[in-house]
Amino acid sequence: MRISSRGRGEEGRERITLVPENVDDLWHLSYVLEPGDLVSGDTTRRIQRDDEQMRDTGGEREHLHVTIEVDDIEFARFANRLRVGGVITSCSREDQLGHHHTINVEERAEITIEKHFKADQIDRIETAEQAAENPDVAIATVEEGAAYIHTVAQYGTEEYASLTKPTGKGEYARPRSELFDELGSALSHLDVDAIILAGPGFTKNDAMDYLQENYADVAENIVTTVDTAGVGDRGVHEVLKRGAVDDVQKQTRIAEEANLIDELMENISTGAKAAYGVEQVAEAAEFGAVENLLLLDSRLRAERQGEGDWDVDVNDIIDSVEQKGGEVTVFSAEFQPGEQLKNLGGIAAILRYRLQ
Repeated sequence: MRISSRGRGEEGRERITLVPENVDDLWHLSYVLEPGDLVSGDTTRRIQRDDEQMRDTGGEREHLHVTIEVDDIEFARFANRLRVGGVITSCSREDQLGHHHTINVEERAEITIEKHFKADQIDRIETAEQAAENPDVAIATVEEGAAYIHTVAQYGTEEYASLTKPTGKGEYARPRSELFDELGSALSHLDVDAIILAGPGFTKNDAMDYLQENYADVAENIVTTVDTAGVGDRGVHEVLKRGAVDDVQKQTRIAEEANLIDELMENISTGAKAAYGVEQVAEAAEFGAVENLLLLDSRLRAERQGEGDWDVDVNDIIDSVEQKGGEVTVFSAEFQPGEQLKNLGGIAAILRYRLQ
């Protein structure tokens, strides 16, 4: 994310002009924007012509600069696009005022947001700005007969490839080199700055030797190897928990989320310093017992937009925690720790002390 300028808008609102530089930034914005916000940007719009000399063809697209009052936000990850819909409040053509329009926010398209920003929303934008300097990372996990490649993004990890080649003994066994070759080929097609190679036993070391000999460019991008008990999603979680990605991506959110959810689950299992569910967490916040508040981004957005069912205002909980020195971490629903938090109601807390 690149922030171009910051200033004050009308009615005490803050105005930020920024440029999303990748799909991660679009994802961040989908959780920053809310109904009632003002968003300005360049767009195209089909304009109906009233010229009697011209046959009606359904209108022609014109380039416009518009400001809309947001009523709908949709993040289309696989289209690399954020759709922001609302009523036009300002436009380079006055005859379009009051009409509904959708701005398709894409990578490297400058937009201006004017709203009453909440502290966690500003933090999210600034974190995305800092993350612009982070390298892209892939995690390759390999064991006998199978290899997996996951890409690491700020919104979570995503499986890029799943490779299986039975090795060892038996009728269907194939040479290990076939699996390693497929792994090298797949990694060579990834545009990343760093690769972490992980897995149980010595298979990953043999894979490393093969890549150094046959895929030198790939091997040069492997920054470390990590011993894990499993591969695939399980192996990736172990890599994140051990901080290997942090060594490469200092600003990554995912490793922090993995560690926090593990600490929370351990506290819950031992009946120690933990609370989950909105009522328990609200009570803990009121007593100043919350050391770290864990919130699911999708649930936070739903509550703020009046689509949730909590009896407590989530903003009051956040303010209470921050005023009493606690930390607030917003989890991505796209990543496994977020799924675990969702199963706990979308809100939990690691406590300074037990309440009961």
